[in-house]
Amino acid sequence: MPATRSAMHTLLAPTNDYVFKRIFAEAPDMLRALINDLRPDLPDITSVHILNPSIKPIELTGKCIILDVLARDAEGHCYNVEVQVRRYGAWHKRGLFYLARTLGGQLKAGEDYQELRASVGLHLLDFDLFTATEQQRRQALWRFEMRDETQPQVTLGNILQMNLIELNKADRLGLTPGPLRAWITFFKHWQEEHTMAAVTHEPVLQAMDSIRELSADEETRRLAFVRERALHDEVSLLNEAKREGRAEVRAA
Repeated sequence: MPATRSAMHTLLAPTNDYVFKRIFAEAPDMLRALINDLRPDLPDITSVHILNPSIKPIELTGKCIILDVLARDAEGHCYNVEVQVRRYGAWHKRGLFYLARTLGGQLKAGEDYQELRASVGLHLLDFDLFTATEQQRRQALWRFEMRDETQPQVTLGNILQMNLIELNKADRLGLTPGPLRAWITFFKHWQEEHTMAAVTHEPVLQAMDSIRELSADEETRRLAFVRERALHDEVSLLNEAKREGRAEVRAA
């Protein structure tokens, strides 16, 4: 019996930000589930509206561009959801700037500050970020809010909130079975048929179906490759600039 078209191709990586955006920007219910599952201690959101569903050609090859999904829930709270596979020197400043801009862009002239809703960043990091201490190496889920340094229980609320999930750490640490662990398994083991067969969380199963469909489409595969090549080129140029800088210093 001939193999199906999807079976003939290696599955595209959900950590490719072009593929990530195609999966979640085209399926609001799946994005809603992801947001809820990544923050299980907070009330579930009931729906989301995607604010940037399209992908412009320049975004595939542009320097220092990360393809994200921007959405708003039924209460007006905004979510910036993205995956990152490489650590840039100022990535956290970029994330904070974008989050603050999302907050500042909510109000029109003359509107009351009481109308402000939360701006929430959800960053899936496919690299280890905090590694300075053993305690940091044992933590994979982080949430940053506006809190007092001396009395962290005193807070200005979570109107600005950045959530970081270190995928490698979360996978190594073996989180308690449940939806969050199912998503971690998806992002780290999507190519392992035996591992994914044990996952029963319906939104993750839907995400796997999306991966298979996208992987079977030649144009999607081409664009995913264009995106991956652009990221590799960017890293190579940055490394070359560093090498040239060191060479100039030695020659001085």
